[in-house]
Amino acid sequence: MTVHIGAKAGDIAETVLLPGDPYRARWVAENFLQDAVLVNEVRGMLGFTGSYKGHRVTVHGTGMGMPSLSIYVNELIRDFGVKTLIRIGSAGAMQESIKLRDVVLAMSATTLSTPSEGMFKELNFAPTADYGLLSAAHKAAQGKVNTHVGSIYSSNTFYDERPDLNEQMMRHGIMAVEMEAAELYTLAARYGCRALGIMTISDHLVTGDALPSEDREKSFGDMVEIALEAAFA
Repeated sequence: MTVHIGAKAGDIAETVLLPGDPYRARWVAENFLQDAVLVNEVRGMLGFTGSYKGHRVTVHGTGMGMPSLSIYVNELIRDFGVKTLIRIGSAGAMQESIKLRDVVLAMSATTLSTPSEGMFKELNFAPTADYGLLSAAHKAAQGKVNTHVGSIYSSNTFYDERPDLNEQMMRHGIMAVEMEAAELYTLAARYGCRALGIMTISDHLVTGDALPSEDREKSFGDMVEIALEAAFA
């Protein structure tokens, strides 16, 4: 048990899926895991542990943004011995070739800053995914959903008013924007863990298109299956 996670020792698996929304964690547990049990509900941040094809797995919410994710991932790794962490979430497309419902596998994550920024001082650390997870996820996605592999942007703000910055990222091939992966990759590197960000495109910064809220859960199912298959490949 930690300050933010009320689970007991042994309640959390070594492999954890990390949606931002705690209610999405419950949806994943109910629809993809066998014998899932609630292991955390401190501050409403739900976590469940069950099994997938005989493999023990936990799905735990992280909240919105890198500061919130950093709290949960630090505690999951340091206090509960988690070894594999896969973010499953939504993202906004930044390239015309990427469409709604497509899946993005984040090879690297560009950001203006993370909660870990002060540790590096003048160094611009380049956070990247675990190659084994990335490769396994790409293989698992084949024939399932249109998938893109490359760089994403982890933003500190949801209501961004920097069109000039967005233009430069699009120019340099950034595929999509979300709010957590850069810190996840940094923490995984620090503690010697495996991490990957898998995101479903829910809206589009170029076209202005967006998925209706009622369509999002159905579309996110492919992403969850890819994450589970990659984790235990």
